[in-house]
Amino acid sequence: MLSVLRVHLPSDIPIVGCELSPYVLLRRPDKTVTTDDVPESAPLDGHFLRYKWYRIQSDRKVAVCSVHPSEQATLQCLGCVKAKIPVAKSYHCSPKCFSDAWQHHRVLHDRAASAVNENGNEEEEIFGRFNSTGSGVISASLTGSASSTSLTNGSTPLYPTAVTQRSGGETWFEVGCSKTYTPTTDDIGHVLKFECVVIDAETKLPVGQPNTLLTSRVIPAPSPSPRRLISVGGADMMGQLDSDGRLSSSGTFTVLSYNILSDSYASSELYSYCPSWALSWPYRRQNLLREIVGYRADIVCLQEVQCDHFDEFFAPELDKHGYQALYKRKTNEVYSGNIHTIDGCATFFRRDRFSHVKKYEVEFNKAAQSLTEVPVQTTQKKVALNRLVKDNVALIVVLEAKFTNQGADNPGKRQLLCVANTHVNVQQELKDVKIWQVHTLLKGLEKIAASADIPMLVCGDFNSVPGSAPHSLLAMGKVDPLHPDLLVDPLAILRPHSKLTHQLPLVSAYSAFLRGIGLGLEQQRRRMDPATNEPLFTNCTRDFIGTLDYIFYTADSLTVESLLELLDEDSLRKDTALPSPEWSSDHIALLAEFRCVPRTRH
Repeated sequence: MLSVLRVHLPSDIPIVGCELSPYVLLRRPDKTVTTDDVPESAPLDGHFLRYKWYRIQSDRKVAVCSVHPSEQATLQCLGCVKAKIPVAKSYHCSPKCFSDAWQHHRVLHDRAASAVNENGNEEEEIFGRFNSTGSGVISASLTGSASSTSLTNGSTPLYPTAVTQRSGGETWFEVGCSKTYTPTTDDIGHVLKFECVVIDAETKLPVGQPNTLLTSRVIPAPSPSPRRLISVGGADMMGQLDSDGRLSSSGTFTVLSYNILSDSYASSELYSYCPSWALSWPYRRQNLLREIVGYRADIVCLQEVQCDHFDEFFAPELDKHGYQALYKRKTNEVYSGNIHTIDGCATFFRRDRFSHVKKYEVEFNKAAQSLTEVPVQTTQKKVALNRLVKDNVALIVVLEAKFTNQGADNPGKRQLLCVANTHVNVQQELKDVKIWQVHTLLKGLEKIAASADIPMLVCGDFNSVPGSAPHSLLAMGKVDPLHPDLLVDPLAILRPHSKLTHQLPLVSAYSAFLRGIGLGLEQQRRRMDPATNEPLFTNCTRDFIGTLDYIFYTADSLTVESLLELLDEDSLRKDTALPSPEWSSDHIALLAEFRCVPRTRH
């Protein structure tokens, strides 16, 4: 008959909002072993599996540390209590923890003090609040309230009043009756119990003893300090929200670019400083989704999106928020792993703001094949392809705006927009390959520009620091023939150096922080490198800190209205790097608000 051999949870610590999906190993009646579910609707040999989840609520309330949520709290900041800051943010596990976190923690006090405007109403930061939705995304607020009533865990109510069992000062509440369970804010500080038992389909009675497991205490989802949208004119964009909570500025649109760190690269060996639970994909995917949805961008360009994660998670989840999805996975001539875990570039756009016109896919492997078609010896061609074929791709999308652009010289004209999303090769020693990939992409965009009067955005992780040859080519339209990066060219693919040019008037969006005026920009300028007009970093790990990600735009047809504020090293806890429990990628997101302007005529 059907029997359960083993149950266990892949994740070591349960987190609010992150689905728990137990691994259940079964033995079928024919003695084969499987992990397939056997629901009541499809019994096997007259038996099926029944699941239940319980919250074990001790009479003793346990608070958890706001900095190290896997640790029990031993002290509370009374300043937070007085300022009515969410109580979960007031707890710390030790005096040293509180002292080390003070520089970051005091920001909560400062913001609470300024959160009451002249009318006495609480001021809400645009990117500081994450809405509850039916997609399983919950509020990032760390209060104990039931803020996620849209979550369901089987057919059982989230907060049942019936006590199923009481023993030794513990009360067990049944909270779910499906195989998976998503912890809620009511579960914080409590142990969960999972129960799996074989049921006779005819009598509906259990057969044998149930298999159970206990989790560690549920911890709240860490909540990073919110990032604001800053006008390059100097004023914080703190209002003007439409009914959906988005910026309501006619004729403008926002673009997000974000390398989300593929799960296949997020290893404990590489990121040993990040807690294992915060590196797990069930946690990171919810935290990333909460962050991405919170930015409410009109166009979203993501890099390092695994093929299976796009199909099974990001596309359906962002569809619930009104986004249409397009995807280009990397080619797999070099990659030797599971084809479903290959990552790629994903571009999303709001259906109420844009419509899809055309899609172009750039495979740099194909460009390498064309480059080596010239008459050369077979051995030379093999060497060349071995160096150039790296599976990197770019996704180019042409969109048509559904909003009007006030002030345009021709209001009846279709407003098209071309958005390129790419992830350039990571290997630092292959400087020639990086330059060649960027040059190949730009030449393709030039052809599109020649066929249509169209503003352009070039977004992505270019794996190139400011001042490098690829960055110079993007930002300056050319590369100095004496640039040291050009010395690495064993295949002579960069010669003559005079060909390394393009005619697109590209400007880096974040350089607007240095060009703008106003008191509100002073803090952002300190997070910029005036020598390169770029942020000090967009990637921050223990081994590297620097800028690799950019949003470039054609300055003759677009203008920057505002930018998402940059993080500085003080925004990150001083004992960590990225990824962290608060930020689930080793990169930070970049976001810019643009306005289409009449193209400059000469």
